[in-house]
Amino acid sequence: MRVIVTGGGTGGHIYPALAIAKGLLSADSRTEILYVGTEKGMEAKLVPDAGFQFESVPGQGLPRKLSVETLKVGMKSLTALWETKQILKRFKPDLVVGTGGYVSGPVVLSAALFGIPTLLHEQNALPGVTNKILARFVRKVMVTFPESIAHFGVQKKLELTGLPVRPEIGAVSREDGAKRLGLNPKQLTLLITGGSRGARSINQAMPEVLKGLSARPEIQVVWATGSATYKETLKALKDLGIAAKRENWKILEYLKDMPAALACADLWIGRAGAASLAELMVAGKPAVLIPYPYAAENHQEYNARALEQAGAARVILDKELDGETLWQILQELLGQPDKLKAMAEKSKGLGQPDALAKIVKICLETGWK
Repeated sequence: MRVIVTGGGTGGHIYPALAIAKGLLSADSRTEILYVGTEKGMEAKLVPDAGFQFESVPGQGLPRKLSVETLKVGMKSLTALWETKQILKRFKPDLVVGTGGYVSGPVVLSAALFGIPTLLHEQNALPGVTNKILARFVRKVMVTFPESIAHFGVQKKLELTGLPVRPEIGAVSREDGAKRLGLNPKQLTLLITGGSRGARSINQAMPEVLKGLSARPEIQVVWATGSATYKETLKALKDLGIAAKRENWKILEYLKDMPAALACADLWIGRAGAASLAELMVAGKPAVLIPYPYAAENHQEYNARALEQAGAARVILDKELDGETLWQILQELLGQPDKLKAMAEKSKGLGQPDALAKIVKICLETGWK
């Protein structure tokens, strides 16, 4: 089978697309994959590095106000449709799978109008504008959160699959995870992350939390500050008279072994990107979520609220976050082990460890043979 996979702009669209591509190859090594993205997006580097054939078309989001820039973007979109048509004629795909982002628009739409079987995967609880439009034209829409179903007008096409996660997630034992990180598997463990570059608001709130945890040596901390704020975070701790180097604290610039960290974590603090939450749910971990306030259409808050409503997480809006607020919530949760256990069970119940298998199955059933 010949498959075009498309999605770009952010890792949230690219990594699921790559996971689907790898899953299709694993199902049948004879599958030919072509990834279509934009030459200026992250995908232009990530896709060839992953070993997949890559072609680009122009892609850019429409400005919020009418301007000369709107006309330029409109012309780019027309060019993208024309170039997509040429790619479709050359590659002759049996299936086109889109995971969102502006580049998905012309590629999936063109394929659908030519009668080529098309699928979408939506990562977030609040669907992106592109996917909501494309849903009318594709054969099926695969979703990560059941909450996103109400936002689509074509519910007969929808299928809850979840979001593919790394196979190591949920497969590492607590003992092994603790050993890999140099931790005590019997101690209560907090995990704090904010992405590879970090989350400044979380990092600014954490010193107050560590001040409180200084008197709680029975609680372990694994905190990945991210590269952008690592040095300033260490300085903030020093200014408060808090020793960053302790036997039960791991304050890192970057966390290389997330599967191990999740395995031994009892509570996770971080943002609410779809990929992170998918891993969190498969691992079955409770969370305190601080949604990134500048995510497109505020989709991270919708993701976080989905877990909160299910009883798997507590949510603090970024504008309401400070050290005192975060420490109060942590003290409340850490003082209720039964509550944490119930939240963990709710989180585990939301997980979709077989998401990739479900998606690959739908792809194989939908594409031309």
